[in-house]
Amino acid sequence: MKNDALTIQDISALAKAVTANYANFSLASVNDHVVKVSVMTESYNWHYHPNSDETFMTIEGVLLIDLETETIELFPGQLFMVPKNVIHRTRPKGDRSVNITFEHGQIETRMVNR
Repeated sequence: MKNDALTIQDISALAKAVTANYANFSLASVNDHVVKVSVMTESYNWHYHPNSDETFMTIEGVLLIDLETETIELFPGQLFMVPKNVIHRTRPKGDRSVNITFEHGQIETRMVNR
């Protein structure tokens, strides 16, 4: 989804409309980066991004960000950045999480077997 500038988006309404187990879609482009919303009811695979940091902000539920050495619990209103080349996975704690992500518009995702 590409949105025009000077347009309000209702993220709560967009998230409520999602019925899939996992949805990740663009809300806006900012220079060479994108702002995305992610609705999760299940884990995403282990992966890393060789060309972009990835920043997460939780807006509903709790997001777990598994790193190789620890798990971060991200509560609504909290923000956490995963540097490029760091292996991680995301998953909701509980039934569902809704998150905003900020990343390069041409982000590469490389899956890792775990």
